[in-house]
Amino acid sequence: MTNRTLTATRHTHPGGAAVVEVAGELDHHTAPELTRVIQETPFGPDAPVLIDLSALTYCDSTGITVLVTAYHRACKVDAPLFLVGLNTDLMHVFRIIGLDQLFSFQPTVEDAVKSHRG
Repeated sequence: MTNRTLTATRHTHPGGAAVVEVAGELDHHTAPELTRVIQETPFGPDAPVLIDLSALTYCDSTGITVLVTAYHRACKVDAPLFLVGLNTDLMHVFRIIGLDQLFSFQPTVEDAVKSHRG
């Protein structure tokens, strides 16, 4: 049994973006919860998907795989996808493994919404 917990919820920003809020530890045991929420989130070219990771405290390779899978889904339908609020440690990992070349990052949900509007 694991003590690790993760919550993943989705809501719609007043600007039309789908915001997936992730809090807790994202690992092999908790990744199915985020996967489910992402699968239930509509992806399309008209509204961005923002994955808010500002309350994420841990992420292993399984969690990164969930995020990369979301990236590939977004690419298939030309949907804007932003990762929001990554802490310094997680951003460092993303840079080391080259994912900073794939993802668009913003410090806050509001910054991501403004960035998408141009």
